[in-house]
Amino acid sequence: MAANAMVKGEVNYRAGDGPMIRIPEGPVEVDLADDSAVLSWGDAGNTQSAALPIAEYERYVRDGLIVPKA
Repeated sequence: MAANAMVKGEVNYRAGDGPMIRIPEGPVEVDLADDSAVLSWGDAGNTQSAALPIAEYERYVRDGLIVPKA
């Protein structure tokens, strides 16, 4: 996984209809699409991912909770 952003605060996602789940602080890989951002994190043996609506991702970036690498 080639990290291209850092999570620096409380970033959450919802898996289906379940509870909110926190993405751990640290490096993440972000893949952007027109309507969503897929965040992946973890090591080679335990990678997890979550899709966020693009507006929610942009809010996290604006609030400094997700910091893309320049």
